[in-house]
Amino acid sequence: MHAIVLNGGSSSGKSSIARRLQELLPEPWLHLGADTMVDALPPSLRAGGEGIGGLEDGDGTVEVGPVFAALDAAWTVGVAAMARAGARVVVDEVFLGGAASQARWRAALDGLDVLWVGVRCDPAVAARREAARGDRVAGMAAAQASAVHEGVAYDLVVDTSRASADDCARLVAGRVASGG
Repeated sequence: MHAIVLNGGSSSGKSSIARRLQELLPEPWLHLGADTMVDALPPSLRAGGEGIGGLEDGDGTVEVGPVFAALDAAWTVGVAAMARAGARVVVDEVFLGGAASQARWRAALDGLDVLWVGVRCDPAVAARREAARGDRVAGMAAAQASAVHEGVAYDLVVDTSRASADDCARLVAGRVASGG
Protein backbone atom coordinates (compact mmCIF):
# COMPACT_ATOMS: atom_id res chain seq x y z
CA MET A 1 0.00 0.00 0.00
CA HIS A 2 1.39 3.39 -1.04
CA ALA A 3 -1.34 5.81 0.05
CA ILE A 4 -4.46 6.07 2.14
CA VAL A 5 -6.78 8.90 1.11
CA LEU A 6 -9.15 10.04 3.86
CA ASN A 7 -11.89 12.30 2.50
CA GLY A 8 -14.37 14.07 4.73
CA GLY A 9 -15.70 17.45 5.70
CA SER A 10 -14.16 19.81 8.18
CA SER A 11 -14.17 18.49 11.77
CA SER A 12 -15.16 15.00 10.65
CA GLY A 13 -12.18 13.38 12.39
CA LYS A 14 -9.78 12.79 9.48
CA SER A 15 -6.72 14.18 11.25
CA SER A 16 -7.44 12.17 14.39
CA ILE A 17 -7.73 9.01 12.31
CA ALA A 18 -4.52 9.84 10.42
CA ARG A 19 -2.55 10.42 13.64
CA ARG A 20 -3.84 7.15 15.07
CA LEU A 21 -2.93 5.31 11.85
CA GLN A 22 0.64 6.56 12.25
CA GLU A 23 0.71 4.80 15.62
CA LEU A 24 -1.05 1.61 14.47
CA LEU A 25 0.64 0.85 11.17
CA PRO A 26 4.00 -0.93 11.43
CA GLU A 27 5.76 1.18 8.77
CA PRO A 28 6.22 4.97 8.96
CA TRP A 29 3.46 6.94 7.21
CA LEU A 30 3.51 10.67 6.45
CA HIS A 31 0.33 12.60 7.28
CA LEU A 32 -0.29 15.30 4.67
CA GLY A 33 -3.42 17.05 3.63
CA ALA A 34 -5.58 20.04 3.02
CA ASP A 35 -4.51 21.81 6.23
CA THR A 36 -0.83 21.18 5.43
CA MET A 37 -1.31 22.75 2.02
CA VAL A 38 -3.24 25.75 3.33
CA ASP A 39 -0.70 26.33 6.12
CA ALA A 40 2.06 26.50 3.47
CA LEU A 41 0.29 29.31 1.58
CA PRO A 42 1.36 32.92 1.92
CA PRO A 43 -1.19 34.84 4.02
CA SER A 44 -2.29 36.86 0.99
CA LEU A 45 -3.70 33.69 -0.61
CA ARG A 46 -5.78 32.80 2.47
CA ALA A 47 -8.04 35.82 2.12
CA GLY A 48 -10.06 34.86 -0.96
CA GLY A 49 -9.75 36.33 -4.42
CA GLU A 50 -7.08 34.45 -6.35
CA GLY A 51 -6.43 32.14 -3.37
CA ILE A 52 -8.86 30.44 -1.03
CA GLY A 53 -11.58 32.25 0.85
CA GLY A 54 -13.95 31.45 3.66
CA LEU A 55 -11.41 29.86 5.97
CA GLU A 56 -11.23 32.80 8.35
CA ASP A 57 -14.64 34.46 7.98
CA GLY A 58 -17.95 34.07 6.24
CA ASP A 59 -20.80 31.59 6.37
CA GLY A 60 -18.75 28.38 6.17
CA THR A 61 -18.58 28.30 2.38
CA VAL A 62 -15.07 27.83 1.00
CA GLU A 63 -14.28 29.56 -2.28
CA VAL A 64 -11.33 28.48 -4.42
CA GLY A 65 -9.60 30.96 -6.71
CA PRO A 66 -7.45 30.15 -9.75
CA VAL A 67 -4.05 30.58 -8.07
CA PHE A 68 -5.04 28.29 -5.21
CA ALA A 69 -6.44 25.75 -7.69
CA ALA A 70 -3.13 25.70 -9.60
CA LEU A 71 -1.09 25.32 -6.41
CA ASP A 72 -3.44 22.63 -5.13
CA ALA A 73 -3.01 20.69 -8.40
CA ALA A 74 0.77 20.94 -8.03
CA TRP A 75 0.47 19.84 -4.39
CA THR A 76 -1.50 16.76 -5.41
CA VAL A 77 1.13 15.74 -7.98
CA GLY A 78 3.88 16.41 -5.41
CA VAL A 79 2.25 14.20 -2.77
CA ALA A 80 1.87 11.46 -5.38
CA ALA A 81 5.56 11.84 -6.32
CA MET A 82 6.51 11.25 -2.68
CA ALA A 83 4.44 8.07 -2.67
CA ARG A 84 6.09 6.96 -5.93
CA ALA A 85 9.50 7.62 -4.35
CA GLY A 86 8.68 5.21 -1.52
CA ALA A 87 7.08 7.33 1.19
CA ARG A 88 3.83 5.91 2.51
CA VAL A 89 1.32 8.74 2.71
CA VAL A 90 -1.95 9.29 4.56
CA VAL A 91 -3.73 12.05 2.66
CA ASP A 92 -6.19 13.99 4.84
CA GLU A 93 -8.37 15.72 2.24
CA VAL A 94 -11.58 17.66 1.76
CA PHE A 95 -12.97 17.01 -1.73
CA LEU A 96 -14.61 20.40 -2.19
CA GLY A 97 -15.27 19.43 -5.82
CA GLY A 98 -16.66 15.99 -4.92
CA ALA A 99 -16.11 13.51 -7.76
CA ALA A 100 -13.93 15.97 -9.70
CA SER A 101 -11.57 16.26 -6.73
CA GLN A 102 -11.31 12.48 -6.49
CA ALA A 103 -10.67 12.24 -10.24
CA ARG A 104 -7.73 14.65 -9.87
CA TRP A 105 -6.28 12.56 -7.01
CA ARG A 106 -6.92 9.30 -8.92
CA ALA A 107 -5.00 10.65 -11.93
CA ALA A 108 -2.08 11.76 -9.75
CA LEU A 109 -1.97 8.44 -7.85
CA ASP A 110 -2.49 6.27 -10.95
CA GLY A 111 -0.49 3.06 -10.76
CA LEU A 112 -0.10 3.20 -6.98
CA ASP A 113 -1.85 0.99 -4.45
CA VAL A 114 -4.35 3.36 -2.79
CA LEU A 115 -7.03 2.81 -0.15
CA TRP A 116 -9.89 5.31 -0.56
CA VAL A 117 -11.65 6.01 2.74
CA GLY A 118 -14.76 8.11 3.24
CA VAL A 119 -14.84 9.75 6.67
CA ARG A 120 -18.45 10.58 7.39
CA CYS A 121 -19.80 12.45 10.38
CA ASP A 122 -23.29 13.59 11.26
CA PRO A 123 -23.46 17.34 10.47
CA ALA A 124 -24.65 18.19 14.01
CA VAL A 125 -21.77 16.26 15.57
CA ALA A 126 -19.26 17.89 13.21
CA ALA A 127 -20.72 21.32 14.04
CA ARG A 128 -20.26 20.69 17.77
CA ARG A 129 -16.64 19.66 17.16
CA GLU A 130 -16.13 22.72 15.01
CA ALA A 131 -17.40 25.01 17.79
CA ALA A 132 -15.24 23.26 20.40
CA ARG A 133 -12.13 23.61 18.22
CA GLY A 134 -12.52 27.35 17.89
CA ASP A 135 -10.25 27.47 14.81
CA ARG A 136 -12.87 27.03 12.10
CA VAL A 137 -15.54 29.28 10.67
CA ALA A 138 -18.97 28.35 12.02
CA GLY A 139 -20.99 26.51 9.41
CA MET A 140 -18.07 24.96 7.50
CA ALA A 141 -18.50 21.50 9.04
CA ALA A 142 -22.23 21.33 8.32
CA ALA A 143 -21.80 22.70 4.79
CA GLN A 144 -19.15 20.11 3.92
CA ALA A 145 -20.49 17.05 5.80
CA SER A 146 -22.33 15.58 2.82
CA ALA A 147 -21.15 17.70 -0.12
CA VAL A 148 -17.57 16.36 -0.12
CA HIS A 149 -18.86 12.80 -0.61
CA GLU A 150 -21.12 13.49 -3.62
CA GLY A 151 -20.13 11.20 -6.48
CA VAL A 152 -17.07 9.85 -4.66
CA ALA A 153 -16.31 6.10 -4.62
CA TYR A 154 -14.65 4.48 -1.61
CA ASP A 155 -13.07 1.18 -0.65
CA LEU A 156 -14.14 1.77 2.96
CA VAL A 157 -16.45 4.21 4.74
CA VAL A 158 -16.19 5.03 8.44
CA ASP A 159 -18.49 7.22 10.52
CA THR A 160 -16.90 9.14 13.38
CA SER A 161 -20.28 10.11 14.81
CA ARG A 162 -20.92 6.40 15.48
CA ALA A 163 -17.39 5.16 16.26
CA SER A 164 -14.30 6.69 17.85
CA ALA A 165 -11.36 7.85 15.75
CA ASP A 166 -9.40 4.97 17.28
CA ASP A 167 -12.01 2.41 16.18
CA CYS A 168 -12.15 3.96 12.70
CA ALA A 169 -8.35 3.91 12.43
CA ARG A 170 -8.33 0.24 13.45
CA LEU A 171 -10.79 -0.53 10.61
CA VAL A 172 -8.56 1.30 8.13
CA ALA A 173 -5.41 -0.38 9.47
CA GLY A 174 -7.13 -3.75 9.11
CA ARG A 175 -7.84 -3.02 5.45
CA VAL A 176 -4.23 -1.97 4.91
CA ALA A 177 -3.00 -5.19 6.57
CA SER A 178 -5.27 -7.28 4.34
CA GLY A 179 -4.01 -5.54 1.21
CA GLY A 180 -6.84 -3.07 0.78
